[in-house]
Amino acid sequence: MTPDVSADTILPAELVEAARKVVERNLAIGRRVSVAESCTGGLVCAALTEISGSSEVLGCGFVTYSNDAKLDLLRVSSDVLETFGAVSIAVAWSMAQGALERSGADVAVAITGIAGPEGGSDKKPVGTVVFARAEKGADPANIIADRKQFGNIGRGGVRLQAALCALELLLPPEAAEAP
Repeated sequence: MTPDVSADTILPAELVEAARKVVERNLAIGRRVSVAESCTGGLVCAALTEISGSSEVLGCGFVTYSNDAKLDLLRVSSDVLETFGAVSIAVAWSMAQGALERSGADVAVAITGIAGPEGGSDKKPVGTVVFARAEKGADPANIIADRKQFGNIGRGGVRLQAALCALELLLPPEAAEAP
């Protein structure tokens, strides 16, 4: 089935369709979401707001591209940033927790990575992206995070794949497992 995407969108159809699923499925269960974005620069929130009615699901998003923004807006610890680096599970988890606490949402997803073409290293090459999800009422010791290697598929390609993964993480658990 071809996604029902508005002709005036500037975003890729697959991204808008993924956002539509997030909005519809979270709206159906009354769940509010928030996003903390670094390497995607607001792309996930942009996709969500392409969907009419998204304001019932998305309360706010945080674009924390710099380390200072991560510290100030999401209250990521400077010790965590210095010890593990911005592209790490520890920082992504802290970003997700900060977004959850600052937004009052039911679930928050964080994305931090290296879109390229520069900035990579042997340990964290271009295309490395880390995701984390925090949920209201969940045990903070139960860390839900993942690191993906998209490869050097171009800056836009890395950002698109990262946004698609983040949207998948925003689906309610039962919906995420459905075909």
